[in-house]
Amino acid sequence: MKNVFHHFGVVLLLVAFSAQNVSAKDKTDNAESAKTDSARFQTLNYDTTGSVTIGLGMAKFEIPKGFKYLNGKQSEYVLHDLWGNPPSQTLGMIFPDEADSIFPSTWAIEITYDEDGHVKDDDAKDIKYDELLEQMQKEVKEINPERKKQGYPTFQLTGWASPPYYDEKEKKLHWAKRILFEGDSTETLNYNIRVLGRKGVLILNAIGTMDQLEEIKSQINPILANVNFSDGNKYADFDSNVDKVAAYGIGGLIAGGVLLKTGLFAKIGLVLLKFGKLILIGGAAVVAGIVKFFKGKKDNEVNPNA
Repeated sequence: MKNVFHHFGVVLLLVAFSAQNVSAKDKTDNAESAKTDSARFQTLNYDTTGSVTIGLGMAKFEIPKGFKYLNGKQSEYVLHDLWGNPPSQTLGMIFPDEADSIFPSTWAIEITYDEDGHVKDDDAKDIKYDELLEQMQKEVKEINPERKKQGYPTFQLTGWASPPYYDEKEKKLHWAKRILFEGDSTETLNYNIRVLGRKGVLILNAIGTMDQLEEIKSQINPILANVNFSDGNKYADFDSNVDKVAAYGIGGLIAGGVLLKTGLFAKIGLVLLKFGKLILIGGAAVVAGIVKFFKGKKDNEVNPNA
């Protein structure tokens, strides 16, 4: 099975290859299907040079050497028709130049947008990322029994694959997590990039595997440098008289800011699976713990003895 399950707007975007044994016929069918999909992928029309607009002029991407950009409509075709995701909207995808020759195993970066409000970055310098990681790991352990009860594999948040880094001047943030699923011998990569704007956040999620981590990390800077909000939509354009402020800061964005919306508390988030295993992660328990963590930090600042 080659389906890719994906839920846009959820900060955890993961890729994993199935370790399940398949029959010789399944292998042949999968190989033929991959060959057909690869041929279709090569017929798409990419922007390879210059500047492209994102989200009806909301942002722009200056295509750096070694990359190509696929617009939203064609990206939906890749995500839905070739990778099997449920229909949804995306603003576009960024691929390395060699994607054609290695599809569907290529890594890519998908671009979406969350207009959840202006994210204040006052907390960025005070966040203790090791403490945040420990809290997230604790919540993962607490939800695993329920996951197992519902028939889904348990998982461990084993650590940062790349620790959070926030560029205060450029208002850009990136980090990566290492995930180990029950029954898997290799870890899964969860790489996240966020560009803060006036009313929301551009979400760039890397779709790749742990063995592609170093390659992705080495390409983050040129990608980050070339994705920017347009005039009127930049972080500095925030107007406190008319613009909404997000309910979370940088710490909440890393831990799961999109999930902090009240309407999503009761929901379980689907995350990406590539080539064969449904991965379910997230949920109310994790969100509640994250909210508690940041509320506790705030309370302690007011009353250290609380």
